[in-house]
Amino acid sequence: MGITNGDIAERIKQLNNTSIPLPFECFYAAEVTDAAKAEKAIHTAFGDHRVRPSREFFKLSPDRPKAIIELLCLKVVTPGTELFTEPGDKEALGEAKKRRANFSFATVGLAPGTILQSVFDENITCTVKGERWVEFRGQEQSLSSSALQIAHEKGFGWTAIAGPDYWKYDGKTLSELREDKQSEE
Repeated sequence: MGITNGDIAERIKQLNNTSIPLPFECFYAAEVTDAAKAEKAIHTAFGDHRVRPSREFFKLSPDRPKAIIELLCLKVVTPGTELFTEPGDKEALGEAKKRRANFSFATVGLAPGTILQSVFDENITCTVKGERWVEFRGQEQSLSSSALQIAHEKGFGWTAIAGPDYWKYDGKTLSELREDKQSEE
């Protein structure tokens, strides 16, 4: 999250340096009526989700700050593709998304029949079918394949996606639910 006064693609390229491990993904970008006000609202609303107090990195579902930005939006300027600046960026990002242990609905206490909402659009839903599968648009598929399908429909040219980051239950992403369970143990 942050402010830029120029081309979003150029800003992402500037930020993609040796101080961050992976390339940035831009979930949502918009020209807003008051950028400082939008940034302050996001910092106030989600300050308790900062990765480090002195940095502008937050660990939360991307649809949450998007909701604030949309209130002040004049024009959506989200890039439709991933912006890679160095050779190997695409592969590194893909590998990082694969490294997590396979997600299991049982580990977060979600039973078959539970309805999940997409972080891209809460009106898009799927239904838990088993330990690792959902029913999405009449087909049984993985969280990742269904989330990637929605991402493509929303104009993102992403090649991989971590499904638990893009499906939510009761206002939290499945990744957040998994982290909550792990911290309880």
